Amino acid sequence: MNRPDVRNAFNAELIARLRDTFVALSADDGVRSIVLAGEGKTFSGGADIAWMRAALELSEAENIRDAEAMAAMLLAIDRCPKPVIARVHGAALGGGCGLVAAADIVVAADDALFGFTEVKLGIIPAVISPFVLAKIGISQARALFVTGERFGAAHAQRIGLIHHVVPAADLDARIATILDEFRTAAPSAIAAAKAVVRDVAGAASPAEATALSARAIAKQRTTPEGQEGLRAFLERRSASWHDT
Repeated sequence: MNRPDVRNAFNAELIARLRDTFVALSADDGVRSIVLAGEGKTFSGGADIAWMRAALELSEAENIRDAEAMAAMLLAIDRCPKPVIARVHGAALGGGCGLVAAADIVVAADDALFGFTEVKLGIIPAVISPFVLAKIGISQARALFVTGERFGAAHAQRIGLIHHVVPAADLDARIATILDEFRTAAPSAIAAAKAVVRDVAGAASPAEATALSARAIAKQRTTPEGQEGLRAFLERRSASWHDT
């Protein structure tokens, strides 16, 4: 995100461009992984003030269209078959926390701030809520949504919103280590692993979860990469996708 003068805040253009970018990257076989970052001093400060001012004049139907655009953007990140790392520095507030929740892995600077601050503005963190609840659960969301309080990286890690906390100077080094791990894993297996987490978590019953997981592993074993990975293991060699 490259709007440092407004702390990479959301407006309609940024939302649309993020969605389009993730749709395009999802379909690009040359892309192995994605790092989502913010230019300047802040990852994302939430909604753009000028955009919010314009929203005062919108009808309910127009507000719904705005919300649906935001939801489509977050879904594009969440459903992206490539692994997505959020690189968080400065702050991730409001919708910025929604980006954090939609990412697979979050690496944050130890002085980063987080907050579901919408209630301070008389609104609510509605569109981001499906992604946030999936990350931190109902209990933590109830506490943080209603206060709008800001909290640090250590607390964000404790509640499962983020995964790695490092000094700001070490952000890129930690991310590089994670990217190296991706290079040793089969791209199709990464995509299938992301899907199985989502599908099993959404299963209506243990029986459905069992059936979903059985079909997922059976399908992956018969893919070219599944076959190559097993052969490489048995032959004590690196699989073809290593370090590519």
